Amino acid sequence: MNASGSTEKKSKWPKTLPRLSEEQIRISDDWMQHFHKINRNRFSGVVDFNHRYVVKQSPRGFLSTLDVGAGLGEHLKYEDLTPKQLEGYVALELRPKMAEEIRRTWPTVQVTSVDCQVRMPFDDGQFDRILAIHVLEHLPDLRTFLKEAKRLLRRGTGRLLVVIPCEGGLGYSLGRQFTSKRLFEQRYGVAYEPFIRAEHVNSAREILQEIKQWFLVEHRSWYPLCLPMIDANLCLGLTLRARS
Repeated sequence: MNASGSTEKKSKWPKTLPRLSEEQIRISDDWMQHFHKINRNRFSGVVDFNHRYVVKQSPRGFLSTLDVGAGLGEHLKYEDLTPKQLEGYVALELRPKMAEEIRRTWPTVQVTSVDCQVRMPFDDGQFDRILAIHVLEHLPDLRTFLKEAKRLLRRGTGRLLVVIPCEGGLGYSLGRQFTSKRLFEQRYGVAYEPFIRAEHVNSAREILQEIKQWFLVEHRSWYPLCLPMIDANLCLGLTLRARS
């Protein structure tokens, strides 16, 4: 109950992240770069779904792209972009080493390291498409990002193209035990749980609930099964149009 005597529901956003030590942060940064390098060979089916879904669902005639959490620029390998589309491609990556690798590999695209959970230095309606491939589960202030994405998309034709893991689902949780968890603990000799709790702060169900407040779902695709169930799948692709 507040000072006026009314009861207000406190927003869950932004969430408070678990605190990591300096050594844990170093390991986390190294793991993210290492995982981006190996995941294409280790988990080709999932990786192909992630990127091909976005390519297939991109709006016709798009020229400008904001690639949020661009990693090492892996998505660009799946695109066949014209020089003008490359010129209008902005890769957003916070980790300096990974951002520098994008610059080396893709010198004609713009690379920036701004936080997507604050007002970004782009104009209203600047982008024809915004890509968020395995990003939303990492954002403690998911609501602010979705609101900002809505501002940045071209009115009417712009699309937010999202792929999320089925975090919190039975299939995804079981699969992790035999894939990323095992690889992480073999590489570093420490428990994986504190790191994944600090990285995957949002479940798939939480993400879908928040998306409804800002966007309409035009298309969805589940992987690997066609059943529309979080517990039965590993990933979900979404094509989103901003609500009026």
